[in-house]
This record gives sequence, C-alpha cells and structure tokens, in this order.
Amino acid sequence: MLSEEVKTAYDNFYTNSDVAWRMLGAKYKAQNIVDVCKGLKPKKVLEVGAGDGSILHFLNEWHFAPELYALEIAQSGVDIIKDRNLASLKEAQTFDGYKIPYEDDAFDLIILAHVLEHVEHERILIRELKRVAKYIVVEVPKDYRFGVDQRMKHFLDYGHINMYTPTSLRFLLQSEGLEILEDKVSMTAPETVKFNEFINRKAPKTFSKNLKIELEYRIKKTLGNLFGKKKQEQFANAYTVLTKKSDHNLHIF
Repeated sequence: MLSEEVKTAYDNFYTNSDVAWRMLGAKYKAQNIVDVCKGLKPKKVLEVGAGDGSILHFLNEWHFAPELYALEIAQSGVDIIKDRNLASLKEAQTFDGYKIPYEDDAFDLIILAHVLEHVEHERILIRELKRVAKYIVVEVPKDYRFGVDQRMKHFLDYGHINMYTPTSLRFLLQSEGLEILEDKVSMTAPETVKFNEFINRKAPKTFSKNLKIELEYRIKKTLGNLFGKKKQEQFANAYTVLTKKSDHNLHIF
C-alpha cells in the first residue's frame, strides 16, 4: 500500500511530481538518521549538503533537535530551505563544499546524507566535519555491487564520482579517526519503487507489477533476516553510519 503522502503525490502528478519524489526519498533518509541516532539527544544539528531541505523538513516535523542548521553549495537550495519556514531552523547558508564556516565543536551532530559520493576530496571534508562536531552521521548509496560496470553511466549521470560498500565506508571513516557507534543498511521501500516505476518512468500500473515489487522486497527482507548482516548488505541500496570522534587521534602521514 502507498502512504497517504504518496497517494497525494499521484493525484498532483502534473504539478508537483518532482517535489513529491524528493520528499519521498528524504522521508526514508531522515528515518535512517533517526534510527542510528537512537539514544542520542543532540541540541544543535548541522546538515552539510542539505539540498532543498527535504531531510530537514522531516527532522523538524519529528522534533529531532531544537536547533537545525543547513549548509548548501547552491544559493537556490538555500533559498528553498529558508522558504520552508521550518520552526527549528536557525540558519541556512552557502559554503564552498569543504570549508565549514563555524568554529570548532560548534555542533552536537553533523548530517552528511548522499553527499560523499559527489565529493572529490572526501577526506578533506571529513576532517572538517570532525573539527566542528563530535558526532557525524553519514549515509551513502550502495552503488558498488555485482554488475556495476553496466550501470556506471547511470551513476556518473547523477554525479557520483565515488562508490562505496559498507566495508569501504567503514574503513574510510575509521581511517580518519572516527569510531563507528551504530549502522544500518536499508533497501528501497516498495512505495519508492512504485513511484519511480509508475510516475517517473510512466510505466502502466498493473496488479502484477505491483505484486512483483512487493514480493521482491519481502523476499529480500526475509532472506536478509535469515542469513544475517552480509546478506542484508548485499541487498541494501543505502548504508547509514553514526560515528564519533575517536579518543585516540589518528595521524595520516
């Protein structure tokens, strides 16, 4: 079954399908962030590479933190974020993609969701995030998998210049002196797959196609539960990690 949010998007397809698509994806990204941050009660949260503020919209609605901040490369994105009039949003501004315009330890938590795959100098950005926050949440798409050669153009078209597996992301973060506290693998939800199939791709909406999408998701979910973490990682479309600055400083020479 599609959520009421997505049913509304179907009804308004000709006027707001792009917005609905971004909001649908953002809802699940925001939920992943909340899930790995259970037990953490951040007061000041900064999203780096906040786009149009879709994730912040949900974090604001769910009262994730009393103070939300946003950095985005594009001024147009910052303008949209401000236009949302989020009650918890304290500031939104542009930045150059690397230099965070805040003082050391200014935030309790930084969110970096579906940004790292676009960043040329990923380690430079990670070190800057460490400077301004104790805790960092990173989510990346799990692009690297069997048969990836056939999809390289697809990833490049979306501006992905880095590919990650859960293992490679954990190694990158740990090698930069970050301790992994919680992590989560997630598959694309059926409602998202249906939206992409029937709205974005304009495929005919049939009972058999609906059933296939639902069954494929349930089968993978069941197999993942039966065979454990490695199987779950195999089927996953995204990987979310909560980290904190390690007590042991790691020096890269």
